Amino acid sequence: MNVAIIPARGGSQRIPRKNIKQFCGRSMISYPIEAAIKSNYIDSVVVSTDDEEIAQISTQFGAQIPFMRPKNISDNITPTVPVISHAITKLLDMGWEIDKACCIYPCTPLLTSHLIDNIFDEMIKGDHMFAYPVILHSHPIQRAMKMKKDGKMDFLNKEHELTRTQDLEPTFYDSGQFYWGQKKAWLNKQKMHTDGIGVQINSWEAVDIDNDEDWEKAEMLIKSINK
Repeated sequence: MNVAIIPARGGSQRIPRKNIKQFCGRSMISYPIEAAIKSNYIDSVVVSTDDEEIAQISTQFGAQIPFMRPKNISDNITPTVPVISHAITKLLDMGWEIDKACCIYPCTPLLTSHLIDNIFDEMIKGDHMFAYPVILHSHPIQRAMKMKKDGKMDFLNKEHELTRTQDLEPTFYDSGQFYWGQKKAWLNKQKMHTDGIGVQINSWEAVDIDNDEDWEKAEMLIKSINK
């Protein structure tokens, strides 16, 4: 069995209750739940939460809540891997037979089942521990600058001040949507980034929502895509 695990704690700080806040007329968490349910490779969708309201809303959209997440791993400093490892351990103790698990973040309104399945195929193809989507930096980070107090700019890497952008190595960043992983990789608490592979996606296939401005931009983006 392959299971999707959505970690959705109740104590979000930058955008209160963002995991269930209305986004384009729907609860935010409904988007990843729907995408996971439609995936060809996911058999069950589980939400790991410490919040009763999140649990109730998640079940309305088809997710399962076999357990409630304990408070000691529900704060804003606990990394992702221990949360997923805990969820898999709980499910195994309940008799579930798990082969692979996909950690899907709750604020991913652009996520599609097609993308979930494509990343799974890439992981299986090379028998990797983890696989996740990445996005190409639009401008080489080797030529990043910082601003001084007087407004003057300075290069972080001074040796690349005159380097042509096309001569610099491409760099990528984590799209922040989901991570496929082997059961043993999650349970052994391996590093999901460096122990896995990145699969490049288009920049418009993901949106990072950290504050109210990001939220508004994401709503405009999804409305534009829907048109």
